[in-house]
Amino acid sequence: MITDRGIARLRAWSTVASVLAVLMGQPALAQDFPSPFVQTIAVAASDDDAIAAFYRDNDYRPLWTGAGEADAARRAALFNAVSRAGDHGLPTARYDVQALSAMLSQAVTEGDRARAEVALTRAFLSYARDVRSGATEPKLVDTGIVRDIARPDPAGLLAQLQSRNPVEVMQDLPPKGPHYAQLMRAKLALEGKIAAGGWGPTVLAGALAPGETGETVVALRDRLVAMGYLGRSATRSYDAAIQTAVTRFQLDHGLAPDGIATPATLAQLNVAPEQRLKSIVVAMERMRWMGDTPLGDRHVWVNLPDYTAKIIDHGKVTFETRAVIGKNVPDQRTPEFSDVMETIVINPSWGVPRSIIVNEYLPLLQRNPNAVSHLQVIDRRGRVVSRGAVNFAGYSARTFPFGLRQPPSDGNALGKVKFLFPNTHNIYLHDTPAKNLFSHDVRAYSHGCIRLADPIDFAETLMATQSPDPKAEFSRVLKTGRESPVKIEEKLPVHLVYFTAFPGAKGQMTYRADIYDRDAKLFQALEAAGVVLPMVRG
Repeated sequence: MITDRGIARLRAWSTVASVLAVLMGQPALAQDFPSPFVQTIAVAASDDDAIAAFYRDNDYRPLWTGAGEADAARRAALFNAVSRAGDHGLPTARYDVQALSAMLSQAVTEGDRARAEVALTRAFLSYARDVRSGATEPKLVDTGIVRDIARPDPAGLLAQLQSRNPVEVMQDLPPKGPHYAQLMRAKLALEGKIAAGGWGPTVLAGALAPGETGETVVALRDRLVAMGYLGRSATRSYDAAIQTAVTRFQLDHGLAPDGIATPATLAQLNVAPEQRLKSIVVAMERMRWMGDTPLGDRHVWVNLPDYTAKIIDHGKVTFETRAVIGKNVPDQRTPEFSDVMETIVINPSWGVPRSIIVNEYLPLLQRNPNAVSHLQVIDRRGRVVSRGAVNFAGYSARTFPFGLRQPPSDGNALGKVKFLFPNTHNIYLHDTPAKNLFSHDVRAYSHGCIRLADPIDFAETLMATQSPDPKAEFSRVLKTGRESPVKIEEKLPVHLVYFTAFPGAKGQMTYRADIYDRDAKLFQALEAAGVVLPMVRG
């Protein structure tokens, strides 16, 4: 019985023979079969259109297994790159160096060499795809990760290998920019630290404060020394040096920098280095997902676990404010994606999202038609409808045909300003009257949109590139009390990201809690793909 794969192989043989015969000006006869090398490549590549097309279009010339210096250089560059795939936190078994080496060394026949040829091409394309754009699929990891992935074109990659220095081709594959390189250096350094014994014993205390002495303070001292926050010390007291080290640690971990080893501080201090290593590996994968797509000379960067929104100009943070993100409950977690901000709306009205209307407000209105009186009832044409004309009890969550809107006001849920980057998730940045929430360390309270602690300063900073006096312009529009859009004249990318490990301003690693458990899911996906961290157990 001939299988589908067998049929494909026969077709490949037949096609190759026919093409060669025509090229030679002869009829495609049955006996005009090509060399074993060509036949085997045609068969081995028949299940991959890109690889098959590459060899067919290049007359089945070898890329890796020829006797010339160019092929040898490509082999060396590939083996050097894939042998270091583990440094990137990639699934090294996908591009098994030992297996590839064995295929080459054990190749006796032209067919053996052809199979090795295709195997090397597969390994290269697999490695190139993974190291440039990620070894996993975001949408399969978590529904809240909606980042579009730009996968590299196989034909383009293979064409580069033919025309460029292969070492340079390999070097150009990983993401550019300093952050990825910093993450890799941190990964390698932490692996070395783990191999040497890690950070030592954890600190078994509920809390510690300046002035205290004893064995727990010694344990705190030793942990800070091992982590690089404190120089060598023999002190047994919680002195000024330890307080300064604790403050630095708190800043790097998103904690209130009071220099006191609070329960929250000790909890972060006692996180194992192996767990931090996982966070770094996950962060590298997220950077690969973002690929070489330019962030923008000027862009907005919202790191959800950090609860901050930043304006970044040419790599420098020029404005930063605290943020509130979506609650850690289904359908309210803020998604991850990138888009372009188009409009600043001053004195915004709030169109209540459908989910909030039917889940929260409709039950209130059914009990009392005058409930939530600060909201207008709106029909499908945007007209205000009298509450007395609506029988709220006669509708279900599915059939309720009205919307709810809060007009501009001091108590508007969106505050004085909102920032629109139109997207299918209906996510935007905005002001809020609930200022008290910004004093919390953990700020996951919204329905998904991002609230800013300093929205007016944020708006004026954005407007500064297109207005000679942004403060005066904002104030003038605000005083009208009318909903007024201000168009952003230059393209302004917005990146909603999720990094629990990220390089700080001075290159040091900073860490945050995995508030949505997305990192845990992503590491599981990386493990399922074949990523192995030999220093990590469990």
